[in-house]
Amino acid sequence: MSGRFDGRVALVTGAGSGIGAACAARLAAEGACVGVLDIHTAGAKATAAAIRARGGTALALTCDVSDEKQVEEAVAALVASFGRVDVLHANAAALGPAVYGRDRELETLDVAVWDRTMEVNLRGAMLMVKHAIPAMPDGGAIVLMSSVSALVGDTLHAAYGASKSALMGFARHVATRYGARGIRCNAVAPALVLTAAAQRALTPGQLAEKAAERLLPWPCTPEDVADLVCFLASGEARCITGQTLVIDSGTLAHRPQHAIHEWRAAH
Repeated sequence: MSGRFDGRVALVTGAGSGIGAACAARLAAEGACVGVLDIHTAGAKATAAAIRARGGTALALTCDVSDEKQVEEAVAALVASFGRVDVLHANAAALGPAVYGRDRELETLDVAVWDRTMEVNLRGAMLMVKHAIPAMPDGGAIVLMSSVSALVGDTLHAAYGASKSALMGFARHVATRYGARGIRCNAVAPALVLTAAAQRALTPGQLAEKAAERLLPWPCTPEDVADLVCFLASGEARCITGQTLVIDSGTLAHRPQHAIHEWRAAH
């Protein structure tokens, strides 16, 4: 295997499935040694095994990104194996039914749901950056996972949207503070990505509603997001930092008629 990341070391969080797994696979396919980090051991091992089966190099790491000790130990394990960190993609988010699934009406929102969302989505990214930067002696690239929910209002998911908005500001801080050391930091903001989990969670009617919001006839896939993440992590983006790039098949490029109708129906 050879490519843009030959000789580079990458760390991807939330890499046991979905977007994170696709990003880890793409980085490895282009030559990176990849730390595959996930709170679910089985998922991390499965992604790492798939990478190795295709001739790549991967290390499975189990870690709850909201726990600083676990983050520190995971980064240390990656460095012990590969020597340093060149790329960090902080993708992990609390998207399960116990957190994202209960992040609904603000007036009845359980504060524990808000807190766990911030712990994983925001503090988790901060902790990964905090502990990865000292392992980037020759500069590096950091890509945070935001969302179009950071850029527009929604009728639900207040905690999720707020956490993703904060990540955009955090990306600008990291870019500003560490740019002189050759460390770039950007964020990507997808709309709905058709992961296996998303397709299981959404009804045919909901998928049709999402399709009606897009300008392009095709939705974003995990591989589409991986393309963007790898571009931002590569030398081809060496002059891009402190930015948030939207990948949404045109969802935000026009007046959101569906959202307006939904809001009016609710009021």
